[in-house]
Amino acid sequence: MSCRSVSDKWKSGIAFSQLTDVGMRRANNQDSLACLPASSGERFADRGHLFVVADGMGAHAAGEMASRIATDHIAMQYFRSIEGNCAEALRVAVEEANIEIFRRGQQNPEFYNMGTTASSLVLLSSGALIAHVGDSRIYRLRNGVLEQLTFDHSLVWEFEASGQMEPGSVLGQAIPKNVITRSLGPNDVVNVDIEGPFPIQVNDCFLLCSDGLSGQVEDEEIATLLDCLPEDLAARVLVDLANLRGGPDNSTVIIVRVDESFTNASNDAKPSNKRQRNSQSAVSPLLIGTVVSCFLGAAVLGGMAAFGVKEALGPMVVAIILGLISVAVCLVQYFQSSGNTSRKPLPQVPGGKGPYRRYNAQPTKELFERLGQTVEELREAANQRNWLMDWRKIDELKKQSAEALANKDSKAAIRLQAERIIETMHQLRELNNRAANETAIDH
Repeated sequence: MSCRSVSDKWKSGIAFSQLTDVGMRRANNQDSLACLPASSGERFADRGHLFVVADGMGAHAAGEMASRIATDHIAMQYFRSIEGNCAEALRVAVEEANIEIFRRGQQNPEFYNMGTTASSLVLLSSGALIAHVGDSRIYRLRNGVLEQLTFDHSLVWEFEASGQMEPGSVLGQAIPKNVITRSLGPNDVVNVDIEGPFPIQVNDCFLLCSDGLSGQVEDEEIATLLDCLPEDLAARVLVDLANLRGGPDNSTVIIVRVDESFTNASNDAKPSNKRQRNSQSAVSPLLIGTVVSCFLGAAVLGGMAAFGVKEALGPMVVAIILGLISVAVCLVQYFQSSGNTSRKPLPQVPGGKGPYRRYNAQPTKELFERLGQTVEELREAANQRNWLMDWRKIDELKKQSAEALANKDSKAAIRLQAERIIETMHQLRELNNRAANETAIDH
């Protein structure tokens, strides 16, 4: 896990924490992430801060490869794009990642039909942009309210969006939550949801996560923990909570918090003209010269024809035709370079309509007790199986959190409960490590 504010020299306006974990039941981690904050004002003005989470799918190492290609390719294509529009550059970057994953899957039978989700967040002075495919999620916490900014491309959400099923219905509970309807890789073309730009305010907190987290931790719990904890502690407790509840999948979390210097970073950043120059110089100078030469020649020959030089009529017609062909070539080259013809935006359904759901982040006694119940359930399992765990620090944190709740300091109570969860997971890891070492010695 890392938590940092990016640069000592240039104030980026953000602090972020990242954490990925294999979970309790998987042999390998098929999640990938990328955190690429701008390292200078010019870089920020040009492309902003980029964050990506991907959750791979496929047998053997296919899912791991697919998610890694997604994060690497999205970042590479986004930053190298000559497209001046950041939303379009991000969309094309995701499409290019899809093409590469599909190509690799077609080349090797072991990787056939591999896929991955991909949720990308770009923070710009103009707002937060999102490109999204799959059921990983991006949330924003603001003023005690957590908003889900992405639409889950899952069977459950698609049924609900179509009006065929009410949210939370019995039918919805019967449908597996992990059945997704859209991902990168299985097909050569993918529809990318573009959300935003969402206005950014000081103290906004963005969360990117895979469904290994959202499948085990309730949205209200995510909301409260983000609201009560700093980003490093929040990342750790979210992953540990998912693991204490069984950890059936890999969990990946990126938390980005906007601080007071973000406004200054936005105002001070000076945009580069490089992409504009690249776009303007997209038309070949040779073609421009050809066009000018042809039309000048046509003008001269036209003058000769006007004075009765009939032999000039044939060359004049040829010159005009060549000039028109050159103009057509110039126009095709220009529009291809600017992305206006070769990449028509796909229909954005249901993208572009976020936020989709909202949750209150206010700490409650019920939520406090629910977090504590996770620890108590593990204690009960440990007692039944005679696990040797040190509960002294965990019990002390329990006492302190209860006192904070009695004193109506609900945020402190949640923070202490979070530390209790982290310590419990730490003890469980120590137990597993001891068991692994003893097994190795026996062999």
